[in-house]
Amino acid sequence: MTPELTVLALAGLLQVVHYGLFGVAANMQLGVDYALGPRDEGRTLRGIPQRLQRAMSNHFEGLIMFTLAVVVIELSGANSTLTAACAWAYLAARVIYIPAYAYGWVPWRSVIWAVGFLSTVVMIAVALL
Repeated sequence: MTPELTVLALAGLLQVVHYGLFGVAANMQLGVDYALGPRDEGRTLRGIPQRLQRAMSNHFEGLIMFTLAVVVIELSGANSTLTAACAWAYLAARVIYIPAYAYGWVPWRSVIWAVGFLSTVVMIAVALL
């Protein structure tokens, strides 16, 4: 398996871990009875659980673009040391992004997000060149 595909698989597993972190935090705040029930009455998360939910949604968005980048790299045969490094940088940024968002690391959360985003953009650009 190429490094880019390995990182894509790991990014998928990271999403699973993120689900778990969010789920535990949300259930602790809202209560198990609410989580197990029909949730007819809306409740708003706050603090860390709310931030974990937003970070998880952000990871879904980033994962779509990263998946596109990996597919384009793989199908075009444009794999290189640069694309592998970008893939690993993306994954590292996404791992660090979780606590950065949860604990409100300003301005580092945005910087970390930019590293992941720019890594993805570079991968797509390499495939086109």
